[in-house]
Amino acid sequence: MEKKFKIVVEKGLDGYFIGEVPELPGCYSQGKTVKELMKNIKEAIEVYLETVNDLNKKPEKRFFRIKEVVVNA
Repeated sequence: MEKKFKIVVEKGLDGYFIGEVPELPGCYSQGKTVKELMKNIKEAIEVYLETVNDLNKKPEKRFFRIKEVVVNA
């Protein structure tokens, strides 16, 4: 069964791309390129879900939403 997850991607000070999966607390990865990051984060998600499954737990979904705000600056 396919599952989709949103990834928050940031560029670190060292130039690497960092990915976080808000729905899976503690699930992070990185890569030199976005393509490498996406490969690595997919593997991290798969391992995360396998571990949760082995422990007979369900992932804790904390992610709510991403909002935008406009300020005068």
